[in-house]
Amino acid sequence: MLRVADLEVAYGAAPALWGVSIQMHRGELLSVVGPNSAGKSTLINTIAGLLRARAGTIEFDGRDITRLPPHRFCAEGIAIVPEGRRLFATMSVLENLELGSLLPGARAQRSSSLEHALALFPALKAKLKTQAASLSGGQQQMVAVARALMSRPQLLLLDEPSLGLSPLVVQDLFAAFRRISAEGMTMLLVEQNVAIAMQIAQRVYVLEEGRIVAEGTPEALMARPEIRRAYLGSDLNADNAPPP
Repeated sequence: MLRVADLEVAYGAAPALWGVSIQMHRGELLSVVGPNSAGKSTLINTIAGLLRARAGTIEFDGRDITRLPPHRFCAEGIAIVPEGRRLFATMSVLENLELGSLLPGARAQRSSSLEHALALFPALKAKLKTQAASLSGGQQQMVAVARALMSRPQLLLLDEPSLGLSPLVVQDLFAAFRRISAEGMTMLLVEQNVAIAMQIAQRVYVLEEGRIVAEGTPEALMARPEIRRAYLGSDLNADNAPPP
C-alpha cells in the first residue's frame, strides 16, 4: 500500500534522512522507533506531504505521490495526527472534528464518522461544545485522532501520540489504536515510547541518525541483543503498555 524508496530529506544544507526505505501493507500497523533527533518526525511529515523530499519516491496505492502539492495528500487518503496535536484552541471540539471532514467524500459521511469517533472516545461526548483549549492533554489528543479519522483516511499517520501524557491516558489511547487497527485501518506510528510501540506494532523499523538500522517483527528485534541494547534499551518492560 505504501512504498518509500531511497528517501532523502534535508533542512537547508543539513541532511535529515538518507536512503530511507520502508514498505507497508494494507491493514498493517507499523511503528518507527528511535532516539531523539533520529528523523522520525521528518519521515512521517514527508509521507504526509508536509515536507518535500530531496530525493527518492513515495508510492501510495501504486501511485507516485512524491511531488504532489501538500494539500493533495489528504485527498489521496492520508491523514496525520501531528506531534503536539495542533488543535484550533478557541474553537469547540465539534468544530475541530468537523474540520476533518471538509473533503466531499468525508463530508457526505460526517454523521456516521462522528458517531464512530465518539464510540472510540466516549469522554468527548460531553465536551463537543467545549473549547479545545480547556481540555486535558489526553482529551486533546483524542480530538486530534478523531479529527484525522473524520477525513475517512486509508492511511493514518501518528506522530508521537504518547508525548506528554500520563501512563494511564497512554494506555487508554493505545487501546483505541488497537480497535482502529482491528477495524482494518492502515496505521504508521512514530513513537519514542519503545515499550508501547513494541506491544502494539506488527512490524517495526528502527531509525537512527536519519537511517534505517533494523527492521522486523517486535519479537525478532527483541531477540537480537545488540539491537535491544543499542536502540531499544536493555530492560524494556511493558508496565506502561496497553494489555494485548
